[in-house]
Amino acid sequence: MMKFVLLSSAIASATAFAPMSVNTVNTALRSTEEQEQEVPVAEEQAFVEPVEVAPVIAPINGWVPDESLPCYGLPGVVAPTGFFDPIGFSRAGITLNEVKRNREAEVMHGRVAMLACVGYLSGEAVSGPFKMVGPANDQLQQVPLPVFALMTVGIAAAELRRAQIGWVEPNLGSWTSTLWKLRENYYPGDVGFDPLGLKPTDPKAFKNMQTRELQNGRLAMLGAAGMCAQELVNHRTIFETFDYYSKVYGGENPYATCGEGLIC
Repeated sequence: MMKFVLLSSAIASATAFAPMSVNTVNTALRSTEEQEQEVPVAEEQAFVEPVEVAPVIAPINGWVPDESLPCYGLPGVVAPTGFFDPIGFSRAGITLNEVKRNREAEVMHGRVAMLACVGYLSGEAVSGPFKMVGPANDQLQQVPLPVFALMTVGIAAAELRRAQIGWVEPNLGSWTSTLWKLRENYYPGDVGFDPLGLKPTDPKAFKNMQTRELQNGRLAMLGAAGMCAQELVNHRTIFETFDYYSKVYGGENPYATCGEGLIC
């Protein structure tokens, strides 16, 4: 009897250390792998946040708008004033479209002022084919009507073409989304008019040329405004005004050549 009990115990102990069947092992492994795969995936999906990808901005004449820089990095800042904006046209928080629109206005008015300065001096120095005389302020009304009409049509055509190149077409259904809006790929003032081929292809050279144009345009706006105001005050041409003050500061009588009782 004792031998039977010992034999039964030995058989039970050996059975405990017997290897499991292949099916049992595979089933256990699959169950474990499924649990490891399902739980972390669920947790990862619960905590994943969408990542916003910054849009790629293509350079325009080498310029890439940078919100951290004054005027979004547009050229025109020179010594000794540096970034000079006392009125706040480029204050913090202004949109890129507003900055481009202000620069567009500055560039175009500067170009018109440079032409105006040349026109003031040349128009008063040479009478031209229409025999215009006197201060430049009074010469526009001396232009013949057909020439004036042709000049008006030419200016209107140039402005319309500029609007087609740089400005977004107005949407009658949503004025607020298109009104006063420039195209994203449009550089302020670059209307494609370059008959002499002076526009540089190198971004750094273009930035330097743009700065020179801006500085000359700003000076021309002040100069044209000064000449216009001067002629409105004394009703003399620029050369007559220059001659008058040359005599005054030279100790001469500026009215010596005037006849008696005449104001000259």
